[in-house]
Amino acid sequence: MDASSELGDFLKSRRAAVRPEDVGLATAPARRRVAGLRREELALLAGVSITHYTRLEQGRAAGVSDAVLDAIARTLRLTDDETAHLRDLARPAARRRPAAPRAEHATPSARQLLAAMTDVPALVLDRRGDVLAWNRLGRALLAAHLPHTAPDTPADRPNLVRMLFLDERYRALYPDWKEEAHLAVASLRLVAGRHSDDRALAELVGRLSIQSDEFAALWARHPVRTCTSGSKSLHHPAVGRLELSFENLCLPGPAGQRLITYTAEPGTPSDAALRLLAGTTAAVRPHHPAPTTY
Repeated sequence: MDASSELGDFLKSRRAAVRPEDVGLATAPARRRVAGLRREELALLAGVSITHYTRLEQGRAAGVSDAVLDAIARTLRLTDDETAHLRDLARPAARRRPAAPRAEHATPSARQLLAAMTDVPALVLDRRGDVLAWNRLGRALLAAHLPHTAPDTPADRPNLVRMLFLDERYRALYPDWKEEAHLAVASLRLVAGRHSDDRALAELVGRLSIQSDEFAALWARHPVRTCTSGSKSLHHPAVGRLELSFENLCLPGPAGQRLITYTAEPGTPSDAALRLLAGTTAAVRPHHPAPTTY
């Protein structure tokens, strides 16, 4: 993913989304040839030169100031997440040759924490959405059709974004699939802006763009949004409808791994359903034989 072309595409998509009348411009709709604002109009409203702004849309952002980026963000009515994304694209990390993807693993302490969370579905994810580890209830909630050991094999481990578009059983968990898909792509966009040299991430986006027209269409719209906590509605094949809260907790280290947990409000039907699911999975907890001593 080339940060310079991403910057231009992002600015064009946001410029096209702003209607002239929303920013006080009187226009004759029949005479307009572009959707949204023209470059000249945006530059005028933001108080920057058309030459300067054109360079940005061409991906030439060297030396751009905070004041210019902030003015453009205000004019385009960008959210905080979108403004942060604009900064990431305009000021990518020092360019270096993308390294060959290296398999990541959850740390022993993270695995120990997962195992201790017997009543809370939990997973350890990398920044791309690969499942590095899960506890028994996390697997039972999201991917009971997959082997418990699936995250242990880097080449075949589950990826929550890929599953959302390509795995029918995982996709069926979400009654409002369109909203979940939009959020997943928006979150991945934010990560891609911060890690333009991540070859594994670029490969994931490339494969999904080829394998899923729905993903490709969403990705082309450049949605950007962070998602650290919130609620999810699931329809589980074993226990029915669940209304759950989720939290993403960043784990120490430079790799961007995170722990995601799901909980239900005590005393609700969702709490009862989650407890039922925990009870049905307790009997199939994976067995780890004690090591042989010599």
